[in-house]
Amino acid sequence: MKWTFPNLRLFLALAVVTGGIYPLAVTLVSLILFPHQAHGSLIRNERGEVIASELIAQPFTSARYFWPRPSAGDYATMPSGASNLSWTSGELVRTVAERKAALLKAHNLPQETPVPADLLFASGSGLESCISPEAAEFQAARVAAARKLPLEKVRRLVAEHLIPGGILGENVINVMTLNAALDTLPPS
Repeated sequence: MKWTFPNLRLFLALAVVTGGIYPLAVTLVSLILFPHQAHGSLIRNERGEVIASELIAQPFTSARYFWPRPSAGDYATMPSGASNLSWTSGELVRTVAERKAALLKAHNLPQETPVPADLLFASGSGLESCISPEAAEFQAARVAAARKLPLEKVRRLVAEHLIPGGILGENVINVMTLNAALDTLPPS
């Protein structure tokens, strides 16, 4: 019994510090130093309405928008994740072949045209909002034609949304912010 009360007091003190004070302090610091990120990196339209988050992809299917990476979980946030199909899986081979055929058809390209891998393979989370610059370039002509915009104007917009990868990372384009910017362009 002589150790019960000191241990209980220590447990309660640590529970208050680690379960209350520390999370509150981290939340306050993040709200002050990184308010955009602390509130979910939300994207708003001209009217101030939340239309998306920079961090979570949405299933764009219209030719007027850039498409994100495929999702094994249909872009749902709760059951998100990868398909867990191995490189030797016949189902993965069929799925990738179907995605490639659909992309080539949507872009009116010949069957032998190479397609960037990030447009064929789902990400680990199934919610990846970024694509490679090559994947954005692959789609630029389709988006420009669907919006009746000059291709160079769409390419400039893509270049403006390039996120440098730094020393260890790869350059990427955030599809969510790019599509939101597309909606602000006046028609030609």
